[in-house]
Amino acid sequence: MIKTLLAAGGSAIALALATPAFADDQGDKGAQQPAAAPAMDFGSWGVDPEMLDDSIDPGDDFFAYVNKKWLDANPLPPEFSCFGAFNLLREKSTSDVKALIDDLVAKDVAMLSSDEKRIVDAYNAYLDVAAIDAAGMSAAQPYLDKIVTANSLADLAMLWAKPGYPGPIGGFVSVDAKQPDRYVTYLGSGGLGLPDRDYYLDETDKGREIQTKYREYLTFLFGEAGYADPAAAAVAVYAFEDRIAREVSWARDVQRNRDLTYNALTADELSKMAGDLPFAAMIEELGWTKSPIFVVSAIPPSDERAKELGLTPEVLAKIGKGLPGMLELINETPLATLQAWTIKSFLSSHADVLPSRFDDARFDFFSRTLQGVPEQRPRWKRAVDATEGALGELIGKSYVARYFPPENKAAMTQLVANLRRAMAQSIDEIEWMGEETKQQARAKLASFDPKIGYRDNLETYEGLAITPHDPLANEVAAQAWQSADNSAKLGQPIDRTEWFMLPQTVNAYYNPTKNEIVFPAAILQQPFFGIGADIAVNYGAIGGVIGHEMGHGFDDQGSKSDAAGQLRNWWTDEDRKAFDARGDALVAQYNAFCPLDEGKTCVNGRLTLGENIGDVGGLSMAYRAYKLATEGQDVPVIDGFTGDQRFFLAWAQVWRSAQREDAYRQRLRTDSHSPEEYRANGAVRNFDPWYEAFNVTEDDALYLPPEERVRIW
Repeated sequence: MIKTLLAAGGSAIALALATPAFADDQGDKGAQQPAAAPAMDFGSWGVDPEMLDDSIDPGDDFFAYVNKKWLDANPLPPEFSCFGAFNLLREKSTSDVKALIDDLVAKDVAMLSSDEKRIVDAYNAYLDVAAIDAAGMSAAQPYLDKIVTANSLADLAMLWAKPGYPGPIGGFVSVDAKQPDRYVTYLGSGGLGLPDRDYYLDETDKGREIQTKYREYLTFLFGEAGYADPAAAAVAVYAFEDRIAREVSWARDVQRNRDLTYNALTADELSKMAGDLPFAAMIEELGWTKSPIFVVSAIPPSDERAKELGLTPEVLAKIGKGLPGMLELINETPLATLQAWTIKSFLSSHADVLPSRFDDARFDFFSRTLQGVPEQRPRWKRAVDATEGALGELIGKSYVARYFPPENKAAMTQLVANLRRAMAQSIDEIEWMGEETKQQARAKLASFDPKIGYRDNLETYEGLAITPHDPLANEVAAQAWQSADNSAKLGQPIDRTEWFMLPQTVNAYYNPTKNEIVFPAAILQQPFFGIGADIAVNYGAIGGVIGHEMGHGFDDQGSKSDAAGQLRNWWTDEDRKAFDARGDALVAQYNAFCPLDEGKTCVNGRLTLGENIGDVGGLSMAYRAYKLATEGQDVPVIDGFTGDQRFFLAWAQVWRSAQREDAYRQRLRTDSHSPEEYRANGAVRNFDPWYEAFNVTEDDALYLPPEERVRIW
């Protein structure tokens, strides 16, 4: 679901942190109680003053001033690559959902409704590691047999078009970014087993060590699959992926450019490009025959197009051959190598529901080696995740009824309204934008569609059958249902009630093709929102989140869609140039944040630009909205802190987080969000009221001269 959102140009506020898989609670049937995660005390008004570190000057490191005491007192739990405020609520959400499932598990089977029984069967099947181990490879073998008996590239490609069989090319149905009153199919290529192409290009000692261990992981998988020479198969598959990384893939910061990644082709044009791949038969199998066009995310631009977009040689060097190159590579790669790639991808992607040795091996490489995580995540937590992955909105209905008070939604509605007022004022007042563009910006703001808590028509997953005692079958069935449900959109009216997150998800997002901002129920808790918290804290925390998501509608990529969600240029050339200049200044600021290797490993300011604009602009909008909400009121000083100070303390508190160095390195390469300390510090240092609130001067490390502070919204 997130893929659809992101490919359409949307953005979520926080990294959806991957949680490693493994099996340490074998045979657990749900009796184990949730383990306690580190706690946070938010005091009487939303921030605990005892947690502030007076030994740190707020102007030197505002993030540390607010968070260091807590971080020092709460070492990372062994199952996490990072832990902070978002994780705190995610753990709470997982425990809350487990309580709902436990209630169902405790009921007499005869008393369960059909929907409740599907939830119980999915959860118990995933938990029963003893049964999974006893079954061995019996569940997976039919899939492996079909892969190895595919007699041609065409046969194998038709398997890639079926649920359960991973392929190096893929797609999904979503709203057409240039004609948002219809659905189309988006296509792209993948194929990499490592998190990013840079891992294959890394020639440092650390890089070569990771590459070696990845080949060892591949060798393990091929040995389990019965290959006579698993090491040779691993070498062949790695070489295939290495060519994808070097020849086909695009750098992540270039992939963000929506003008570059919208390339409309017809089915006939794709068929001519596909070589021996039976494209027409594949799209029929996938249910895409009604797609009026196919939007391809990676087509290298022509010289004329590159000139039109102002692409520099540095940017062009980051652009691979894309989908055309991927199709060429597939056609010239030996069938045996493609079969081996498909087998390893199947076994790795389903390792959590295969015998424990698969689960353990995947954890050892992807979590321990790549992220430095020392301990497996408990099986019951992953069982909750897996059940939500299949039937999440069924569970969400119960979650909302038990955990989401109606007054929270009412309060959020008012907050959103005030943020909208604040943004309107900002558009009126900004000096760098002309009136012609301002009219378009006002229209876009007026058409924002806020969604709070949950959607009214939660999904029932009609037709999704859950098989007791067969978690692999359940994973494939859920994929098949989701694929069919997604493809069925073609030719239908746009469903504006659809959500891309569950009510129990701790996150938020903006979707440009529908011009909507979405806030699931689970994020509407402290430290983000408290019904009894100080108003300054709520505006600094959840207000900042709301402003961030609104800001995505006006960041460097979201701003390319208009009020109707259409991808088009609604800016005057002069205004766009002024906007881009401010973005470039922000890129330079964040490029200078270099946390690792004595300043040699830095934040990628271009990759993170959209999120950084969301933070800087969102904080500004939230502050303005706070002032609107308290206009004419006597804002008290609480525990010695003014309202403005409490506002900024709340902003920094939501980014409270620590992480392992290896995970940090991976995030710097792959994540479009800046690390949390820079999300806190990078935003406030561009905002004049923060300087005034904490008496920040040019002697402080975060100080920026007024002329260097980036003001966008």
